[in-house]
Amino acid sequence: MFGHGNKELDAAVRELADADTLAFGGVGFAGTLLPVTEAYREVERQLDAHPEQARRKVDRLLEHGSPAGRAYAATLLGRVDPAGARAAWESLRDEPAEFTAFGGCVMGRTTLGEYAAGQIAEG
Repeated sequence: MFGHGNKELDAAVRELADADTLAFGGVGFAGTLLPVTEAYREVERQLDAHPEQARRKVDRLLEHGSPAGRAYAATLLGRVDPAGARAAWESLRDEPAEFTAFGGCVMGRTTLGEYAAGQIAEG
């Protein structure tokens, strides 16, 4: 689904595509980094190192990823194309699928649509 080429990028995008959890930093009292967070950070690095290749993968992730994967993709898109990210968040506003989201040591469930609306409101 996500093609061939850069092994680190491919592995990171696969991890994000199947993600059921959204976490941008350490979670829990120990601040443990989840594999999906490490994958997100790898795609961030790849957007800097290989922008065209990484952007294509992020666009595909936005279309074909899990709900959490799609949220990661829209967030990543904001690094390179803020207008495209806003359009992505707008397109996700009505998505009812749920995922787990972490904010530090606090875990909760949200829908992709609720999360997208929050991102739009934050501007």
